[in-house]
Amino acid sequence: MVNQKYLEKAEVLIEALPYIQRFNRKVIVVKYGGSAMVDEDLKRNVIKDVVLLKLVGFKPIIVHGGGKEISRWVEKVGMEPHFVNGLRVTDKDTMEVAEMVLNKVNKELVTLIQSLGVKAVGISGKDGGLLKVEKKLSDGEDIGFVGEVKHVYPKVLEDLLEKDFLPVICPIGMDEEFHSYNINADDAACAIAKAVDAEKLAFLTDIEGVYRDPKDPDSLISELHIKDAGELIENGNVGGGMIPKLQNCIDAIENGVSRVHILDGRIPHCLLLEIFTNKGIGTAILGEDEEKYYHGNE
Repeated sequence: MVNQKYLEKAEVLIEALPYIQRFNRKVIVVKYGGSAMVDEDLKRNVIKDVVLLKLVGFKPIIVHGGGKEISRWVEKVGMEPHFVNGLRVTDKDTMEVAEMVLNKVNKELVTLIQSLGVKAVGISGKDGGLLKVEKKLSDGEDIGFVGEVKHVYPKVLEDLLEKDFLPVICPIGMDEEFHSYNINADDAACAIAKAVDAEKLAFLTDIEGVYRDPKDPDSLISELHIKDAGELIENGNVGGGMIPKLQNCIDAIENGVSRVHILDGRIPHCLLLEIFTNKGIGTAILGEDEEKYYHGNE
């Protein structure tokens, strides 16, 4: 008799088959941040997931943040942080540190991907004019070299994907005068996903997903259409950091991305569990014409 353990492995592979077929040669943008960037085991699991997606036919693009690492280095060099409306002011010196740190993180991720047998290229939004920005204000107040994406020129990414490279992008862009700006990684990932007509955009976060009732852990929503996502924002069911994330999801879908996934990056192999299993583990937000996969408790 064949060992039950091996039969279960075969069943898992068969369950993944329709998803592999559906998304073969499609672009998926993964916004990588949160605890999964800090914990070495989680980091390796996330990169293994992305490498597997690449090897089964997806065209993944990683967009990463590095806020915690930037804060650590700003403190390390003895700089005093300044805040406006709860946001760190990125002055010229802080911008210099941020760019150095993000490029360091970028090349570490490239090294890890290469060690797993996949060709990767690390770039910033400055390379090939990928991300053009303008200064972002916070309630009308200047917060320094923080940029808002105004235009994405995706040719450098299309060329890399065509040549079978996995692009790894750090969110630094330039304005019309060629000044460097730090960009919120969620915003950068959303803008890039729209520009490359990504089939999927996945946000790795430190939350399980979207809840119908934030106080009820059993009310996690597996899937919702963008109209329902908009209603959750309007009726106050979501708050804090989830509002801009959901707005980004809605914006991406309205601009051609089929599905956006909000996942808990603290769960090992969350990307594979969400994309290749029938139930998934996070929240998938989809366009009005997209058919739901899951029909369980919502």
